[in-house]
Amino acid sequence: MRPCVKEALFFLTAFALKFFKTMSQIQIQHLLWRMGFGPSVQDWNSWAHLNPKSAWAQLKTEAANPTQAIAVVDDMLDGLKTGLRDRIALDRENLDEDQKKMIRQRSREDLKQLNLVWLDEMVQTKAQLREKMAFFWHGHFASRNLNIYYQQQLLDVIRQNALGNFGDLLRAVSKSAAMLAFLNNQQNKKQHPNENFAREVMELFTLGRGHYTEKDVQEAARAFTGWGFRPNGEFVLRKFQHDADEKTVLGKTGNLDGDAVLDVLLEQKQTARFITRKLYRFLVHDEQAPEDRIEALATKFYNSQYDIMALLDAIANSDWFYAADCIGAKIKSPIELWVGMRRMMPFTLDNPAAQLMVQKVLGQILFLPPNVAGWPGGKNWIDSSSLMIRLRLPQLLTLGGQLAQGKTDDDVQGGKADAGAARKLSAQVHWDAVYPRFQTFSDADLMQGICKCLWQCPNATTPEAVLQRHTRRESRNAQIESLMVQLMATPEYQLC
Repeated sequence: MRPCVKEALFFLTAFALKFFKTMSQIQIQHLLWRMGFGPSVQDWNSWAHLNPKSAWAQLKTEAANPTQAIAVVDDMLDGLKTGLRDRIALDRENLDEDQKKMIRQRSREDLKQLNLVWLDEMVQTKAQLREKMAFFWHGHFASRNLNIYYQQQLLDVIRQNALGNFGDLLRAVSKSAAMLAFLNNQQNKKQHPNENFAREVMELFTLGRGHYTEKDVQEAARAFTGWGFRPNGEFVLRKFQHDADEKTVLGKTGNLDGDAVLDVLLEQKQTARFITRKLYRFLVHDEQAPEDRIEALATKFYNSQYDIMALLDAIANSDWFYAADCIGAKIKSPIELWVGMRRMMPFTLDNPAAQLMVQKVLGQILFLPPNVAGWPGGKNWIDSSSLMIRLRLPQLLTLGGQLAQGKTDDDVQGGKADAGAARKLSAQVHWDAVYPRFQTFSDADLMQGICKCLWQCPNATTPEAVLQRHTRRESRNAQIESLMVQLMATPEYQLC
């Protein structure tokens, strides 16, 4: 073989190897972003040698470990005291205004702590798949409740069942004190049916709007009469408040109770379609959800008796999941953005509570959804104000600064006294954990190497001239630091 031919083959082979290595990296990062909260800079070596199939197997294995409950309040009575309405109901006449104010403040503080502890779990856990799916169900079964004990119970239910059976999850959430209180079913009695809980179970949790009638809601509400909870959060059926007469829901007639109605809803294939479409938009694409693809996935989900992992397998093992039009096609939610930054650029905040203000100004606060429908997601995450804050976050973390306050939410802010401190954002970045990730790159390849690590936009053009002008040159480590901060402060980094 002629030398020139050998040389050409050598360069072609080298190019092909580099191309496939780059594509493999992008695909693994894609999997880690969609089925988790992005790659961890410290754990990348355990993923770098895998292909998508083996990486998916590893994600499932790491999520299979027993789930440890997150508890910021260990004693039931402590939790009960923080639920203002429940506490007042028990001792209304003996509470003065100062006591009520104290209970409200304690409620806020405990809820903040639960928020921060779960946020840390998202960052640190190897069970990324479990926490990502728990995050999805947290938005699907949205509940805004000031009682820390009830919220803690609901989070445990969601995390325990996040990868199990949707029917079991639906039933457990529907019987949780947090959801029953939020949707007013404690007031749903035989003499005066309250339709709120029944309506939301159909519209938001199972069938979706337009797949039931008002009569179905009315009849289902009668079936859920008597469903309530004791002060410790334990579910109870109050038989004297339950309507035991015949009812008809979605064509099924009988002496239906709440469990029977949930069974009827699960028997509808529309429930599988609704959950599948919502999960597809969460994991695959914000806007494009081909009907034939949704129908095929929903059929597998339905035929598996609502096995959540079976649905996830069908998505993660498909070719289209890794297609070019799916990679980099989703806008990171505020929680995904923040947790992903912490995993890729580990840091210790001078004031950890500032994370609550970050969530607030970006529009997504754990445990405080805007309403029972949860967060709308997609392009709703971005407007001119939130985008500017997103782009400033890396500089604020490394250089320090103040976050814009935005609209006050007393459930989060806890009064005006600590508002100034909560807006300060500064951190100590653990760069020693970052440097090894890029040690194999030559100086010439360093910029592109960091870019491929941070951007999930294969066709994006790196602004090399701009980056070069603002890159520190006193050392290689300084180059890494300044490039990381610059590339995180870009519109491309908002995508995954």
